[in-house]
This record gives sequence, C-alpha cells and structure tokens, in this order.
Amino acid sequence: MCRALFALAFFMMACPALAGDAEVKSAQGAIEGQLKAFLAGDNEGAYSYAAPNVKRIFPTLDTFMSMVTSAYQPVYRPRNYAFGKVRELSTTSIIQQVMIVGPDGKDYEAVYTLELQPDGKFRITSVSLRASNSLST
Repeated sequence: MCRALFALAFFMMACPALAGDAEVKSAQGAIEGQLKAFLAGDNEGAYSYAAPNVKRIFPTLDTFMSMVTSAYQPVYRPRNYAFGKVRELSTTSIIQQVMIVGPDGKDYEAVYTLELQPDGKFRITSVSLRASNSLST
C-alpha cells in the first residue's frame, strides 16, 4: 500500500493539474464530491453529480447504483485516489484522469469526462475505468 501511495504522489508531481484554473478545480470538485458521497453512503448525493446524459441512461437512483456497484467498485469504494493528467477540451468540457487504489488494493485509472451545465456546475458525463499496471511494483 505504501508503494502505491508513493507511486501516486510521484505521478502527481510529474503530472500536475492546471493550478489556479477555475474550470479544472470545479470539475475536480465534482469528481471528489461524488467519490466522497459514495464513501459516505450518500448514494443520492453521488447521483446528483451525474450529467443529464447519464441520468437518461440510468433514470433512477437504483439503476444508477446497480451499474456503479457492479462495474465500478474502485470508484464506489476507493481506498485512496489522486488527480492525474487533465485536459481542457474547452471552457465547458474537461477530461480528468484519476488514479485510484481500489478496495482490492489494486491500482486503477479512471478517466472522467465532465461538461459544464446551464446551472454553472460541472457534471460527470462518463467514466472509463481500467486496471493500471503503470503504478504496480
């Protein structure tokens, strides 16, 4: 576990986010808000970070949580996480890499896409999750 955390810290130093960029900080706040809601058992709060396109696919909290718990355990119950590379496609669209230590102790990479909504908040439009061999020792 210590090696994984050290690797995450090293990765963060090598790939810093765009410090001081309000859009990036806002998008990261949405991701972190959802992760913290999952950890706190606040499933409704976690669902609130989903963008309208996700809510059309998973129109109820139950369908959303069924998808999350069956396919996204590292996101649902991360032991640790750190923001990695970020790319602004525009002032309203961001791609954010998140390095996660899953509940199984393995390293994962989650790539989030977020879109700025009419209410001025970034919401999560998709998450791509894969096991990460780059951090394993």
